[in-house]
Amino acid sequence: MATAAEQEVISELASKVLRVDFEELSLQNLATSLGASEQALRLIISIFLGYPFALFYRHFLFYKDCYLIHLFHIITGLSIAYFNFGSHLYHSLICVVLQFLILRLMGRTVTAVLTTFFFQMAYLLAGYYCTATGNYDIKWTMPHCVLTLKLIGLAVDYYDGGRDWNSLSLEQQKYAILGVPSLIEVAGFSYFYGSFLVEPQFSMNNYMKLVQGQMTDIPGKKPNSIIPALKRLSLGLFYLVSYTLLSPYITEEVLLEEDFDNQPFWFRCLYMLVWGKFVLYKYVTCWLVTEGVCILTGLGFNGRDERGHPQWNACANMKVWLFETNPRFTGTIASFNINTNAWVARYVFKRLKFLGNKMVSQGLSLLFLALWHGLHSGYLVCFQMEFLIVIVERQAAHLIIESPILSKLASITVLKPIYYLVQQTIHWLFMGYSMTAFCLFTWDKWLKVYKSVYFLGHIFFLSLLFILPYVHKKMVPRKEKLKKAE
Repeated sequence: MATAAEQEVISELASKVLRVDFEELSLQNLATSLGASEQALRLIISIFLGYPFALFYRHFLFYKDCYLIHLFHIITGLSIAYFNFGSHLYHSLICVVLQFLILRLMGRTVTAVLTTFFFQMAYLLAGYYCTATGNYDIKWTMPHCVLTLKLIGLAVDYYDGGRDWNSLSLEQQKYAILGVPSLIEVAGFSYFYGSFLVEPQFSMNNYMKLVQGQMTDIPGKKPNSIIPALKRLSLGLFYLVSYTLLSPYITEEVLLEEDFDNQPFWFRCLYMLVWGKFVLYKYVTCWLVTEGVCILTGLGFNGRDERGHPQWNACANMKVWLFETNPRFTGTIASFNINTNAWVARYVFKRLKFLGNKMVSQGLSLLFLALWHGLHSGYLVCFQMEFLIVIVERQAAHLIIESPILSKLASITVLKPIYYLVQQTIHWLFMGYSMTAFCLFTWDKWLKVYKSVYFLGHIFFLSLLFILPYVHKKMVPRKEKLKKAE
C-alpha cells in the first residue's frame, strides 16, 4: 500500500498528465498542427457551426413564434461572438442597443440616418485604430464591419418607410421598413448566425420574412433548400482544401523577401499574378460556406425564374463561374463580394445622385469602401487602383466598339482565344498588383513590392488614361461620332 505522501505525489502527477492531455487537445495546439492561427481555426469552426444551427431551426423552430426565433438567433450569435472574441462582444451589444434607441428616439428622420452613419462608422474606425497591426488579425472589428453596414442600412430603410411612397424608387420600396422594429428584432437581425462573422448582407425585410416563414419555395412548408445548400457547401470545401494545400507554397512573405528583388522581372510579375488570384480563395471559401447556411434556413430564396424554378441566390456573395472565367476587371467586381457591392451601390452611390456627377459618386463610394475596410494606406491604394482600372477598361471597350478597324479585328474567330489569354493575363496581373497593397496593409511593405516591379500598374494605367482618348479621336471617324451622337 502506498503511503499518504506517495498517494499525494501520484495524484499530483496524474493531475499534471490530465492537464497536459487537455492542453494537447486545445484549439491552440490543433491550430498549430494545421499551420493556422487559433483565431483562424475558431473562425472556421464558427462558420461551419451555422449548419447545425440551421438544421435545428428547420426542425424545431420553423413556423414557431417569432420571438423564439429571434431569441435563438441572438443566443447563437452571441455564443459565436464569445467563442471568437470573448468579452469583446460588448462592442456589438453597445452598437445594437444604441441603434435601437436612435430609431426610437429620432424616428424616421434625416437626423437619425446621419447620426447612425457617423456614429457607427466612427465606432468602427476607432476600433480599427485601437486594434490594428501590420498584419491581418482576426479581432472583434472583423464582424463589426459587417454589423456596421447592417445597422446603417437598417436606419436608411426605416427612414424610407416614412417617406412619400410615390417618391421612392422600386428598389427603395422593396427595402423600406413600414413597421417599427423592436429591440429583439433588431438584435436577431444583427446576430443572425449565418452572416454575423463574414456576411452576406441582407435587408431587415428579408430577415423578417425568414422569421415569419415566408422565405420558402413551398408556402406553408420548409424550403426545399438542402440540396442547393450542400452544393454551395461542397464548392466552399473545394476552395478550402485548395487554399489549405497551396497556402504553404504561395505566400505574401515571398513578396517581401530580399531575394524577390533579385528575381527576373517576368518571375516577379508572374508570381504577383498567381498570388493575387490565390489570395482571394480564402474569401471565396468563407462566402460560399455561409451562403450555404443562409440557403439552408431559406434566407437565400429569391423567388422563381422565368421557367418557374426556385432561385437560391438572394445571399450569394460569389458568382464562381464568372469569377474564374471573365477576363475583365469589371467582371471580377461583378462576381466578387456581390452583396457588399450591392449595399454600397444602394446606400452610398445612388444616394449621392444629388451631386450630379457619376464619376464623383463612384469615387466617394470607393473611398467609403476603403475606410470601411480599415485605416491602412493599402486599402486606399487598392481602391484607387480599382477606380483607375475601371475607367481605363471602359475607355478601351468604347474604343474597340466604335473603331471600325479594332471591332473588325476583335471579331476574328481564330484570334479570339489569343485575345482571351492576353486579356486574362493582364486582368490577373493587375488584380495581383492591386491586392498587394490590400493584403500588405502598410506603406513600407506594399511600396517595397511596387518598387520591385517599377510601379507597373500605376504607370500602365495612368499612361492609358491619357493615351486612349487621343487614340479614340484618331481611330474613330468623325461621321461615326456624329452618328453615335444622333
